[in-house]
This record gives sequence, C-alpha cells and structure tokens, in this order.
Amino acid sequence: MEEELEEQLLREILSFYDGKRGELIPILQEVQTNFGYLPEWAIELVAGFLNITEGQVYSVASFYAQFRLAPLGRHRVTICRGTACHIRGAPQILKGIEKALGLREGETSFDLEYTLESVACIGCCALAPCIKVNNQVHGQMTAEKVEELFPAPSQGERDVH
Repeated sequence: MEEELEEQLLREILSFYDGKRGELIPILQEVQTNFGYLPEWAIELVAGFLNITEGQVYSVASFYAQFRLAPLGRHRVTICRGTACHIRGAPQILKGIEKALGLREGETSFDLEYTLESVACIGCCALAPCIKVNNQVHGQMTAEKVEELFPAPSQGERDVH
C-alpha cells in the first residue's frame, strides 16, 4: 500500500515536467525532497520518463554531493572539520562518536537510527569543537560529552547499513 502511494506521489511530481533531459536535476531534487533520498525504484521511473538509461541518472546523482542514494538515519550526526574544531580535537571527537555509534563517517545504521557525517564547517567556531545532532548544535565537545549524548549500545545492537 505504501509503495503504491509513493509511486503515485512520484508520478504526480513527474506530471509537472515535460520529459526533457534537462529536467533531470530538478526532478531528482524534488524526488529527494519528498523521499529523503533517491530510491532505486524512483531512479528507474525517472529514467523511463526522461527516456535515458538508469546509468545516466546514477551518473548525475552520484556526481553531485547534494544527492543521496541511501536513506538517512532519524538522527543525523554531523561533525565539524573546520580549522578551529580540528585544532581543538574534532578528530578525537569523531573517533569517540564512531565508537559510541558503531559507525564510520559516511555510514547509516542498519536500523536507520543514526547517520554519521562530517562537514567543512558548521559555522560555530567559538564553540569548537562542535557537532550537530539533527539541527541542534553541541559545542565544546569532549569525550565525556560524547558518552553522555551517545550512551554505548549493547554488543551487536547497532548494525551498519
């Protein structure tokens, strides 16, 4: 049932376009806005609609950093790698978060609870080192604060997706 609704939503999105190749990026942006990422089935439909190969769609989607081919976790953990954060210990904070979540940078947990990523700068240099969990900034991070934010799971509780 949910799959039918999702496909219906995608067909509705496509109904606003003419099926021209130049519409690929705006279509992918709209698909990702509605689904949170670019599902495989959606890429197939978009390719058919634009009369291009799925490979061409994947080529564009994988070229631009804005597009995601896998869903994000409910909790998006973003660590700042800017100069101020780096100097004040961001690499150690990242290692602590990786250990606590059982994830590596760029991964999403199998249960879709967490996604761990880094960015060049969050823009909160005075709070360095800092991270964002969803839209909430946590500044002056320490190993202790990491443990408070992300209590260690029991063995095998978090599998990587």
